[in-house]
Amino acid sequence: MQKVSITYYNPEKTLKKKESTYANKINASVIISFYNKIDYLKLVLAGLGIQSFKEFEIIIADDGSSKEVAEAVDKLADDFSLPVKHIWQEDNGFRKNRILNKAILNAASDYLIFIDGDCIPHSYFVEEHLRHKENRAALTGRRVNLSQRITAELSEEKIKNRFLEKKFRKIIIDGIFGNSYDVEKGFYIKSEFLRNKLNKKKRGLLGCNMSMNKADLLAVNGFDERYKAPSIGEDSDLQYRLELNGVEIKSLNNIAVQYHLYHKLLPRKEENLILFEKVKSSAKARTDFGIEKTA
Repeated sequence: MQKVSITYYNPEKTLKKKESTYANKINASVIISFYNKIDYLKLVLAGLGIQSFKEFEIIIADDGSSKEVAEAVDKLADDFSLPVKHIWQEDNGFRKNRILNKAILNAASDYLIFIDGDCIPHSYFVEEHLRHKENRAALTGRRVNLSQRITAELSEEKIKNRFLEKKFRKIIIDGIFGNSYDVEKGFYIKSEFLRNKLNKKKRGLLGCNMSMNKADLLAVNGFDERYKAPSIGEDSDLQYRLELNGVEIKSLNNIAVQYHLYHKLLPRKEENLILFEKVKSSAKARTDFGIEKTA
């Protein structure tokens, strides 16, 4: 069995290593952006634990969770069936792009899949991203937004038993009479004809459901760390620079499916929009405020 070294960055900033045995080859690194919501992370990990394709590692990109939460994440990682790396940084405001850049540097695979710590993947999620990967292409799926009521019903055991897939009719009804929305994005379609028809139109990158070759990310120097609030920075900005560099965006609508757990909407700050306009006016694919600065 192949030995895999799993590396953690804990709140005391000390480095510890765990030797783990893992028989399978790592064909993808699934990077989860995370901050403090450990109950949601448990559900996301339950979804990753039932993937149809299991030859991947998980990197939890932790943007400054509390010491107690970070220690709980380490415990989850120790007990999980797949290799997990927990990359932590101090809490100094919203620095999601900075921790994502650190995760990229720590990824063992040349192919990266990005999700958020409040998005449960469909059981074929990783397989579909890998099945459709191409050179010089970035892939993006979509997500169902679950209501507070449906979210409250979920448990690790239900996720492991594929409740969201087997009981999707319940989510449809909640979309009609309750508060779930974008329910149509939760249909997992197997027909190649329908898949092709639904994905003729290009859609923008979605930071919680996207994948790409590590080489393409490194070529644009990763994420721009100047974005200090949610939205734009981890997807629209990245898409703009990837496309400048010749990377095509391809849609996996109703193929790479996610279920987004309920939370109140985060504010979208004006400074993000102003910064993005500056990025577009510079027309530079490679940011000066990305991985190299981090490294």
